[in-house]
Amino acid sequence: MRKSVFLLPTLIVIAVLAISSVFIVDERQKALVLQFGQIVKVKEEPGLGFKLPLFQNVVFYDDRILSRDLDPLEVTPSDDRRLIVDAFARYRISDVERFRRAVGDGGEERAASRLDGILRDTTRNVLGTVSSNDILSVDRAALMLRIRNDAIAEARSLGLEVIDVRLKRTDLPPENLNATYERMKAEREREAADEIARGNEAAQRVRAQADRTVIELTSDATRQAEITRGEADAERNAIFAEAFGADPEFFEFYRSMTAYTRSLTPGNSSMVLSPDSEFFNYLKSDQGARSAEGE
Repeated sequence: MRKSVFLLPTLIVIAVLAISSVFIVDERQKALVLQFGQIVKVKEEPGLGFKLPLFQNVVFYDDRILSRDLDPLEVTPSDDRRLIVDAFARYRISDVERFRRAVGDGGEERAASRLDGILRDTTRNVLGTVSSNDILSVDRAALMLRIRNDAIAEARSLGLEVIDVRLKRTDLPPENLNATYERMKAEREREAADEIARGNEAAQRVRAQADRTVIELTSDATRQAEITRGEADAERNAIFAEAFGADPEFFEFYRSMTAYTRSLTPGNSSMVLSPDSEFFNYLKSDQGARSAEGE
């Protein structure tokens, strides 16, 4: 009976000690076995682990990729235009032993705080070597890569691996917005004026070319018309000459009738001629008299 009384507590103590000597590492964790604050074992693979009860304890750390948002940071690029930068980083605990020695009991929160300082310093250093236009442009991948590479070396001393650094937003301080807006407006107006000037110059060239083409076409058309008119006059004169040679009397009659028609039409200026003027020779002739009687 006495043996059973002592056996039960002994079994309970043994069970408690056995249970306390076993720990489980999740696949999302890494574990350190500590004895009086000193690292005695590292457990990075998921599964069961063992430790000495009472003398040793286990500390777990996250093995996943972690994110850290930086507070808005003011930077001064090479052109002295201040900017407000928002950034974030992704990192993981790569060396759990070094991590423990670097941060002690502070754990992940203390490591994140120290990582903030590293990221802020590297961001200022990198962005301070380029102009604000480079930072504000959409192609900032090279700058983010430089910040990450600089942060990797410093974060390694904490047992951390910086995987990525991203600039979420880059803004001008409120007091600089109006000045920047006016400067950008002036630049755009200057560019617009340059484009208008180039357009006017091109329009003048086109207009001058068009005027030259018009003059050339008009001159050529006038030349062709004069040639045609001259050829027509020559042909007409040839016909008149042939008609004159065939019947001089008819030709003289035709010439006289044409002159009378042109000079005696209504609305023409009055003519003062003597009755014996040569202009009426044909009317006084026998042919004219006979023509007048026939009318």
